[in-house]
Amino acid sequence: MTELAPGFLWGASTAPHQIEGNNLNSDFWASEGRMPGMERSGDACDSYHRYREDMTLLADAGLDAYRFGIEWARIEPVPGMISRAELAHYRRMIETAFELGLTPVVTLHHFTSPLWFAQDGGWLGDRAVERFRAYAEAVAPILDGVEWVVTMNEPNMLAIMIGMARALQDDPHAADAWLSPTVDNEGPRPKTPAPDVKIGERLVEAHHAVREVLREHTGAKVGWTVANRAFVGRPGAEEKKRELEYIWEDLYLEGSRGDDFVGVQSYSSQWVGPDGVEPHPPHPDNTLVGTAYRPDALSIAVRHTAEVTGGMPILVTENGIATRDDTRRIAYTDEALKHLRAAIADGADVRGYLHWSLLDNYEWGHWEPTFGLIEVDRETFERRPKPSLAWLGETARRLRG
Repeated sequence: MTELAPGFLWGASTAPHQIEGNNLNSDFWASEGRMPGMERSGDACDSYHRYREDMTLLADAGLDAYRFGIEWARIEPVPGMISRAELAHYRRMIETAFELGLTPVVTLHHFTSPLWFAQDGGWLGDRAVERFRAYAEAVAPILDGVEWVVTMNEPNMLAIMIGMARALQDDPHAADAWLSPTVDNEGPRPKTPAPDVKIGERLVEAHHAVREVLREHTGAKVGWTVANRAFVGRPGAEEKKRELEYIWEDLYLEGSRGDDFVGVQSYSSQWVGPDGVEPHPPHPDNTLVGTAYRPDALSIAVRHTAEVTGGMPILVTENGIATRDDTRRIAYTDEALKHLRAAIADGADVRGYLHWSLLDNYEWGHWEPTFGLIEVDRETFERRPKPSLAWLGETARRLRG
């Protein structure tokens, strides 16, 4: 049996906009319902009020870590006005995690920003880095005792979302082909654009600025998370693969050098041919978001991340599958963990595994894709744990030894 690092974390992840509900002052809330086929988040899972129940279910299953986010749009609803009540709310979440024996992994930015920030140029605005830094300074005092802090979730995916938003400004008809950036179904939708390198460089700058703030004011390990495509090259496409890896991932992995850890987020793998990334071919095994069933992608992602970062400590901050069939979720996760342990046996320094997601939640414009270990009734908010939650808890107990 592969020996895991001492204190290896076992848990699950969420994002504030996807589960809290009524994130009224955020840019994403303002965009919801404006595009064909886009559903609203609304009350989401009402986790803003039910976070203790969510954490208790996680802890009772035998898991010991919970990744959740702080919502900037709640903390700073208008420029410079910091809500003490909201800071206290998120501090209560942190203290609840401690009380229940959960290690909190806290994310400061998970795709959504205050609407005022977006309207003033967003991440490309002149004061973007300064404003993100000021937000981090406001939040730092409530992070006392938190061991793991993520500055920003998937900056490479955020760069795509920023690019898509700019395209909508230039061509309002582009909205007609809109789909969630996390949905990859085959069909008439345009090919997901690659992240803009210039946007990526700005996000790296912002990450470094906030890393400095957190190191000055907290004792936390600081890093960010990267969406890993787990590219596999066709014969003769090695150079093209390296080119695309830099644009999609390595710019951000290189930006994590000097961090205390890097978060790996992996769901599937994609082939790269001489002409670029190949779309996921239609197949009965494809997930609810159209991606190929590739539990081996986690090992590919971890190995690539370790190589680019020079062996930096890795936290698997997201890994999961969009499916209605929970037996398939268990099978996928079981195989993914076997591949992860093989990567660890080969030298990858992995410190934990956080499943995506704890709850069936709002999937950035859609409710249909279900990633959760827990089903949520969207009218009553009743939580119904799936067999996969107990299975993951039992797996954690067994592998802890």
